Amino acid sequence: MSDSPQGRAGHWHLNDIVAQLRGAREVWRGQNGRSCGAQGGRELPSREAMATLLGQLCGALFPMRLGPVDLREESEDFYVGHTLDAALNALLVQARLELRYATRQDPCNNDAMDAQAMRLVQAFAAALPGLRRLLDTDVLAAYHGDPAARSVDEVLLCYPGILAVIHHRVAHHLYRAGLPLLARISSEIAHSSTGIDIHPGAQIGGSFFIDHGTGVVIGETAIIGERVRIYQAVTLGAKRFPADESGQLQKGLPRHPIVEDDVVIYAGATILGRITIGKGSTIGGNVWLTRSVPAGSNLTQANLQHDDGTQK
Repeated sequence: MSDSPQGRAGHWHLNDIVAQLRGAREVWRGQNGRSCGAQGGRELPSREAMATLLGQLCGALFPMRLGPVDLREESEDFYVGHTLDAALNALLVQARLELRYATRQDPCNNDAMDAQAMRLVQAFAAALPGLRRLLDTDVLAAYHGDPAARSVDEVLLCYPGILAVIHHRVAHHLYRAGLPLLARISSEIAHSSTGIDIHPGAQIGGSFFIDHGTGVVIGETAIIGERVRIYQAVTLGAKRFPADESGQLQKGLPRHPIVEDDVVIYAGATILGRITIGKGSTIGGNVWLTRSVPAGSNLTQANLQHDDGTQK
């Protein structure tokens, strides 16, 4: 039997399988009102392209730590400019794809969508210096919050919580700008590599530190204040998912916790629903919490104790 590609394909009956897969795609597209694109091209943004440009953004934000190994300070600005140009142009392509996809029923609106994509990416570029300053507070929070950290450089190079937060800061900007798919792709890339799942809609203040991090889940409508520290396997989740009259889950309702400033949440704690964890509180490990607690609370599995020593 021939060892040519055509001969090998005969082993697997690939012509028949390819035809059946095409049929399955056509059925699904017909049932869901989809097409394969106006010119037969790609409609959706690319996860691979987003991973590449996110790596470029990390390098541009922290060039001497997350940039190329042979970078020298005298060429730092050149590298940052060249890398940002590549990353922003790639982001523009992906933003156009998302916006066009969102308005695919109105293809005549493509010019307006392209102009909007340009405005959104220009605004993102202008926000990068502020984003870097905010991330500096997160890096310092990790360094000061972990006695095992020997330097801020170690934190940036090694800590999965910092990688997840860098991706979240980028993703949150995209989410608020009206690019939720690109935002979700960005957060899920970090989730895949760190085990930390932060929805891009979550609002997180400065000096945020996730220690260890594996298994952390932070939901879409969570609000986290300044100087909050959480440990591995913490969940800030929803208690229930209300449905509408047709039985479909209602989207976008506030359903995740509010964590005020200077709160510490230890490993394995599960905090569910639109409740408030008051400023300066400490939530112990493995606590299951579905009600608000006032400022200064110290909650463990055994008791809830306030600063004045009273218990509930």
